[in-house]
Amino acid sequence: MPSTHKKVIVRKMDRDSVSGYVSPAQFVNEGKLELLNTAGNVVAMDLREIKGVYFVREFGDSESLTRKTFTSRPRSEGLWVRLRFKDNEILEGLMPSDLTQNLPEGYLVNPPDQRSNTQRIFVPRTALESLTVLAVIGATRRPRRGPTDDQRQVPMFDTNGRLIRLKCERPSIRAVTS
Repeated sequence: MPSTHKKVIVRKMDRDSVSGYVSPAQFVNEGKLELLNTAGNVVAMDLREIKGVYFVREFGDSESLTRKTFTSRPRSEGLWVRLRFKDNEILEGLMPSDLTQNLPEGYLVNPPDQRSNTQRIFVPRTALESLTVLAVIGATRRPRRGPTDDQRQVPMFDTNGRLIRLKCERPSIRAVTS
C-alpha cells in the first residue's frame, strides 16, 4: 500500500537542507511548503527560501545529484529542459509535455539519472534565473499507409490555375473546364 506522504529533502537557498515528508497531492499552500519534519512537527517554509524539493527513496543518501545533465538525448517522452538557478547552478530534466500539469508555484522535473536516490524535483519559480526547453521528445510517429492524397477529392483548379466550374448531375459530380 503506498504511503500518503512522500519522503523529501528540501534544499534551501542558503545551502541548508531539511528532511521530512510532504503530501504529494497538495504540498504547496499559499506560497508555502508544508513539511512534516522527521521530529514530527509541521513546518511551513516560504518558497522564496527554497531552491528545490527533492523527492527521494531514502533519507540516508545525499540529496545532491551525481549527474545534473543528460549524457545523450533522453528516451522518455516530455520536455527536455535546462534549469539555471539564481546561483548559476545548472540542472537538466524532463517535464510533462502537458503544461497544464505544472503547478503555478513551480515545476516538477524528473532528473537525468532515474536510478539515483532522487526520483523527482520540485523547483519553485522564485529559485530560477531561467528555464530553457532543449527539445520536445514525443512518441515515434508511424508512417501513413496508402496514398497520401485523397483520391475522392474533386479538383477545383485546372493546371493553369483557373477555377473549374462544377456541373452537378444526379449520379456523380463531373468537372467541366471553361
